[in-house]
Amino acid sequence: MKEKLSDSNSLFKRDVFGNFYFIKRILIFVLGIPTYYKFNIRNKTEITGSQNFKDLDYRNVLIVSNHQTYFADVASFILMLSSVKWGFNDSMRNPVYLLNPKLNLYYVAAEETMKSGFLPRIFMYAGAIPVKRTWRAEGQDVARPVDAKDTSNIGKALSTGWVITFPQGTTKAFAEGRKGTAHIIKEYKPIVIPININGFRRAFDKKGLKNKVNNVDISIKIKAPLNIDYDAPAEVILKQVMDSIEQSDDFNLMKKLKAEGGK
Repeated sequence: MKEKLSDSNSLFKRDVFGNFYFIKRILIFVLGIPTYYKFNIRNKTEITGSQNFKDLDYRNVLIVSNHQTYFADVASFILMLSSVKWGFNDSMRNPVYLLNPKLNLYYVAAEETMKSGFLPRIFMYAGAIPVKRTWRAEGQDVARPVDAKDTSNIGKALSTGWVITFPQGTTKAFAEGRKGTAHIIKEYKPIVIPININGFRRAFDKKGLKNKVNNVDISIKIKAPLNIDYDAPAEVILKQVMDSIEQSDDFNLMKKLKAEGGK
């Protein structure tokens, strides 16, 4: 994992959205302590495939994943990627990485969620790129065009770092993927790293802030970069992404058949 250290070492240096890196560093350290406890003490987290981050550039990397909670998913990725930055493979058990976390890291989040309270607003400073949902607002189904500013902000983040996004835009398993992710891939041509997560829904509440039970086996499975034809139709790219994070209709059918076969 390559780092452009000059962007974050200065006390008064800001990220591409104007947030001070030193404040970001403090927030990740403070919030990272209870997060570390949740993933390494109260539960058991197994990480595989972190070698797939090795030798990637410091910019234009898009991480795509399925989504199980609002905040725990992202929090675990921040810890995991900071651990990888320190050279720890397939583990986030050595909390020394909280002293110097990965700062050029951003994540796409629903604007409505990030403005829902004091704590989400604090999380937003840690790297959120708030976007307006095109299909859902205030608990109601809507149909509105993509805000060009949202797309531009994701592009800005990719120009200076890595971006985490959840193509389904919801924590519901096997929900339909949104074409916006495919359009981002076509426009900015990032390296795309897929991740499949499991266990978050069992361990935490929907927001990912409270533990439901302890001793849950949580898994973070990191896969190799996708071989993408950036000129392919958005539907084709989206299908490739959804297959890679194991959330396509094909995977849903396989899961149902496996469950029925086990009866």
